Amino acid sequence: MKLVSWNVNGLRACIRKGFLDYFYEVDADIFCVQEIKLQEGQIDLDLNGYHQYWNYAQRKGYSGTAVFTKQKPLSVSYGLGNESSQEEGRIITLEYEDFYLVNVYTPNSKRDLTRLDYRLAWENELYTYLKALDTKKAVIYCGDLNVAHQEIDLRNHKTNHGNSGFTTEERGKMSRILENGFTDSLRHFHPHTEGLYSWWSYMKTIRERNVGWRIDYFIVSDRLTSKLVDADIHSRVYGSDHCPIFMEMYERL
Repeated sequence: MKLVSWNVNGLRACIRKGFLDYFYEVDADIFCVQEIKLQEGQIDLDLNGYHQYWNYAQRKGYSGTAVFTKQKPLSVSYGLGNESSQEEGRIITLEYEDFYLVNVYTPNSKRDLTRLDYRLAWENELYTYLKALDTKKAVIYCGDLNVAHQEIDLRNHKTNHGNSGFTTEERGKMSRILENGFTDSLRHFHPHTEGLYSWWSYMKTIRERNVGWRIDYFIVSDRLTSKLVDADIHSRVYGSDHCPIFMEMYERL
């Protein structure tokens, strides 16, 4: 079973830059996207063989998530079960026979950290939600999580300590989930490999020089690690300031 996650930074723009070529080439069983930046009715996407599930932000041209899946899920839910978590369209949960798939676009705490408190409260709610799901079935938690967990996860860690996406508080929230029943799939296979990044600034030559951050993840319940086949970053795929990330696991969980 192949899974892909990609922050497309505007799906309509990404389609103009080759999204569909990659989509059909990778042939994922489940394909998650974040930051779609569109409303219902603004795109007619014909993905033969896939069921489509969309979570639009109330604010136009902002945020939003979607999941395209070959297998129809048992159920689909949006947000965390309360209205406040749904305003920005950041979470979709698909329930399958043996697992939950949770596609997430985590709020950015902003350059001046004015949204850090909101972000941390949101993280607490999400953690409670994921742990509750994990008591029922295994969980695959993926998306743009807007944090570089360790120094190895960004090129210029020394100058970014305390900055948005690399604050002690944000990194601590990631540590908490990885210390309580979940595994970072990429680091499961590549624990010490440097230069594995999924986001780059649009500034000139930044991506060419691989001055990036790893802020996109596939995180799985610990009991799924024996089922993992591979996890990777498709850094040569353009179309967004993020690149797609990939995970493969045995079909029967």
